[in-house]
Amino acid sequence: MSLNRSAEPISEDAALANGYLADTSRSDPRVSPAVLTTELRKEFRTTTALGGLSMTVGRGEVFGFLGPNGAGKTTAVKLLLGLVRPSGGEAMVLGAPAGDRETRRRIGYLPELFRFQSWLTAFEVLMLHCRLIQLPRVRALSAIDEVLETVGLAERRGDKVGTFSKGMQQRLGLAVALVGDPDLVILDEPTSALDPVGRHDVRGIIRRVRDRGATVFLNTHLLEEAEHVCDRVCVIDRGRSIATGALVDLLGRSSSVRLKVAGLSDDDLAVVAKFGDVARDGEWLTVARIQADEIPALVAAVVSAGGRIGAVIPEQQTLEERFLELLGKS
Repeated sequence: MSLNRSAEPISEDAALANGYLADTSRSDPRVSPAVLTTELRKEFRTTTALGGLSMTVGRGEVFGFLGPNGAGKTTAVKLLLGLVRPSGGEAMVLGAPAGDRETRRRIGYLPELFRFQSWLTAFEVLMLHCRLIQLPRVRALSAIDEVLETVGLAERRGDKVGTFSKGMQQRLGLAVALVGDPDLVILDEPTSALDPVGRHDVRGIIRRVRDRGATVFLNTHLLEEAEHVCDRVCVIDRGRSIATGALVDLLGRSSSVRLKVAGLSDDDLAVVAKFGDVARDGEWLTVARIQADEIPALVAAVVSAGGRIGAVIPEQQTLEERFLELLGKS
């Protein structure tokens, strides 16, 4: 979906939700989306934590779930996992109602705040979770070896958790979320305790999980992480989705370009204004809300008007800038 230049909130997911709800794919886990919510609400007495969230997360994608503190992100995750009951609306996860016991075994989850028993070894922590999802022992042993290798803890499998650094415990939590090859992996701030090398490693892990066909639901406030790995993102505020789309579409709508121009009078700026919003600072012109493929035509128009181009610097809007822009409009 492409986001147009208007300030209206994007309703892609509401439309998708209506389409899925009218289809038998809702009850068929083979073709249903990984996550489907329709006007999902949660109220705690007088507080509305989630005010009607509609979104669709496709199979085999990395989906970023973004929003400011208090937007309802954590509440939404708890609803998807069946940890709390909704006040209204509907949530389907892997083709079944949210909280379905059998479906839970196909979900890997890394919470933002967690603590493993310090007296257990990394292997024992993982074996405990294999038993919880009823993974046969032979398969569990190979699965544990695989995820420990994946997160870089293979040599520490027999060490007690109490001896692990915070970053190593974060890696172990990620291993727990990945053990058994779940179809849906929900990660809540997976890189918060990691150094730059660890964050780079986690990004690679997330991509590999997606490449094997699983869906990754990434709940984060680190927008740089979302830019690196997400195929699509949903921005929520006050418990509702205010924008959803592929990053290339979400960011492509508001690029800008800076031009160093000589010989162009203020009267000639009308030529430039046809391409976007113009601001002048001495010999520099900034044209906002211009598409990248329009920049050559802009340069040609400036030259035709008598301007001499000294520099052309395209500037792509960052996810952080777009995020703040969306919050301001909502």
